[in-house]
Amino acid sequence: LADHAEATFWFVLPSLPMFLLVPALLRRDVGFWAALGLGCLLTVVLYWLVVFAAPRLGIRLPF
Repeated sequence: LADHAEATFWFVLPSLPMFLLVPALLRRDVGFWAALGLGCLLTVVLYWLVVFAAPRLGIRLPF
């Protein structure tokens, strides 16, 4: 359970910026699908960074 809780923390963090980017883009009249696509792209990039940077920082991800 402890591993699950810790992994959830590390994998939720990269998804949070999407919830700031998408509304900001929508308020600037970017189309919905474009804003959603950019938000998803940002999330994928941040997940990639977490997966590859975490072990180098001494963070063990259980997968």
